[in-house]
Amino acid sequence: MYQRVPTGVGAHRRDLTLSPTDLRRVLEQGAGWATRNGFGDPAELDRIEEQGRLPGANPDLVSTRAFERGSTQLGTLGSGNHFAEVQYVAEIYDETIARAFGLYKDQVTVMIHSGSRGLGHQVCEDHLRVMIGAARKYGIELPDRQLCCAPVTSPEGEAYMGAMAAAANFAFANRQVMSHWVRESVAAALEIAPHRTGIDIVYDVCHNIAKIEEFPAGRLCVHRKGSTRAYPPGHPQTPEAYRDVGQPVLIPGDMGRYSYVLAGTERAFRETFGSTCHGAGRRWSRGQAKRAAKGHAVIKEMESRGVTVMAAGVATVAEEMPEAYKDVADVVRVVHEAGLACRVAQLRPIGVIKG
Repeated sequence: MYQRVPTGVGAHRRDLTLSPTDLRRVLEQGAGWATRNGFGDPAELDRIEEQGRLPGANPDLVSTRAFERGSTQLGTLGSGNHFAEVQYVAEIYDETIARAFGLYKDQVTVMIHSGSRGLGHQVCEDHLRVMIGAARKYGIELPDRQLCCAPVTSPEGEAYMGAMAAAANFAFANRQVMSHWVRESVAAALEIAPHRTGIDIVYDVCHNIAKIEEFPAGRLCVHRKGSTRAYPPGHPQTPEAYRDVGQPVLIPGDMGRYSYVLAGTERAFRETFGSTCHGAGRRWSRGQAKRAAKGHAVIKEMESRGVTVMAAGVATVAEEMPEAYKDVADVVRVVHEAGLACRVAQLRPIGVIKG
């Protein structure tokens, strides 16, 4: 996996360089572009939020610089908290839902966390400058510049939504391509054909996105930042395979302990616009983590826990040391007891790829 999935800040691929025309298609078609070009099975789209494509994406609103940054980054992991992690199912909390998700005790899984890479970062930078001016234009008082915004139906708001949807589609395609290369990595290691690995997508869901969604209160723009969708059983946008149990909710922890799979609930749909937390959340800033890691051989300490870590740089591993994060078990317990998602399975890491 480490050989096949490039990692790090400027990670790029030489074997998958997109022409401007191909990149436009990625921005318009999302994960569907990937499956049509041999990266996975089209049937997998049914297990991706919005089937891996946000409508309304407009590549014309994505800058030339963003195009340049994205042309060689499809199928790559970023840096920071992005990862590809080999795990095993350590605990099952709800047998019925786990069975519907295709999860069982001691099963090996792979979890991927990556997004729109440099292209998405550039889209954010480009529109941040516009939004700061828009807030002044529309008389919006900002408690913090990072909360700059514009009305959704304004020219600035519509432009951002079109560019953001294009970046989200790049992210869907990026994860789909990486999933394909993970499958090929396992096939190569086991010396079998990729279709015999038994690797199927459980779910792919966003955690930094704004979308127009339907609720009893009406059509709303739901902005999930560091949170993830948790749609309930019976909802038409819950994949048909999971319609009886609720949408899978993926909550990563840290590379030394565990991550969780949950299921969306009716209560979340009523009370939090179908949303729940995305991860454990940090206890320490990246700077604090680096200082705390001094004198620690973090990779060797991880090996003593039974976790192999491969990374583009030691600094990233120090920033992401397990102690830098809250214990995700506590976070998941609160979410579960609040009824915002139902705890299904705990996944423990075996091997981790970091940027």
